[in-house]
Amino acid sequence: MTVTYPDPGVGVTTLEMSGAQNFGSNQTVADKVTADMIHLVDPHWYQFPPMDPLWHSLLGLTIGILGIVSIIGNGMVVYIFTTTKSLKTPSNLLVVNLAVSDLLMMIAMSPAMVISCYYETWVFGPFGCELYASTGSIFGFASIWTMTMIAFDRYNVIVNGIAAKPMTTNGALLRICVIWVCAVIWSLAPFFGWNRYVPEGNMTACGLDYLTKNWFSRSYILTYSFCVYYTPLLLIIYSYYYIVKAVAAHEKTMRQQAKKMNVASLRSVDDTNTSAECKLAKVALMTISLWFMAWTPYTVINYTGVFETASISPLATIWGSVFAKANAVYNPIVYGISHPKYRAALYQKFPSLSCQPSAEEVASVVSGVTTCCDEKPSA
Repeated sequence: MTVTYPDPGVGVTTLEMSGAQNFGSNQTVADKVTADMIHLVDPHWYQFPPMDPLWHSLLGLTIGILGIVSIIGNGMVVYIFTTTKSLKTPSNLLVVNLAVSDLLMMIAMSPAMVISCYYETWVFGPFGCELYASTGSIFGFASIWTMTMIAFDRYNVIVNGIAAKPMTTNGALLRICVIWVCAVIWSLAPFFGWNRYVPEGNMTACGLDYLTKNWFSRSYILTYSFCVYYTPLLLIIYSYYYIVKAVAAHEKTMRQQAKKMNVASLRSVDDTNTSAECKLAKVALMTISLWFMAWTPYTVINYTGVFETASISPLATIWGSVFAKANAVYNPIVYGISHPKYRAALYQKFPSLSCQPSAEEVASVVSGVTTCCDEKPSA
């Protein structure tokens, strides 16, 4: 079977479709694409038949639920951290920035994708497509580099100990400003010809063009992935390797001292602080791992297109979209479950949620002991 489609710069191109994907119909996945968007659709997608409407319904429902949960969860994180005096610390500015980036991501992307899934194609035009994809790039960049800064802060506190130079409010704000400026710069590059934003295979969302044969355009994806995926990953692994190493060495020392003193354990404020920092490391590491689990499928899809290692189907791009946007839901859940001070403040403001911390955690909060994402109390 042959399919004829407009090809910018060439005119009209005819594509041979395999009989296996014909399904006895001349329809393609791009049939519902609006006239003003057709020039952005890569020829690769014309070989696929329309997706089952059930997939569009499931995708729209999933993205809608993720959007609601993320907006409520991250909105609550921002509210609690900005209205609770004990949580207003320089380090927690990074936590707030992470929640803000996740919140804005779902506000900007979830409604647009839900509406497009209803119509089974992108309905907001070329500029809307570019705006949608660029905001996803900005907020994704902001999230991962904020997590990287959180990892660096924990490395400074745990590994360097009393010799660590505490983060100041100005220092935190400077880091946040640099993150957002870099995010905006990277997202603007496709507007000026270094790659471009195009509809994804399911035609209900937009992203980078990873199917173009132009290596100048492909170089953007390779460079961008190095900047926002591999580099942060290596830096975070480095930070947490030494965090775990430092905590393990401390615990070994405490066990040896307890053995010499012929006691079961040494329980002191310093030991409690270290225990709290260890909990922080586990929580942050879990959050970061979930983030990379969310963005890895999308990275794999991009690399598959760039290196042409396999044929990408429209259905595959659905999973990339779902996993990529799900990361905006993970962070408030992880912090809500594992952050005693946050849960204590949340329970105080919203008692009906029944999220009060345990008695042991309350004691640590009252005594001012370091807990997840908080600085050590000043003398």
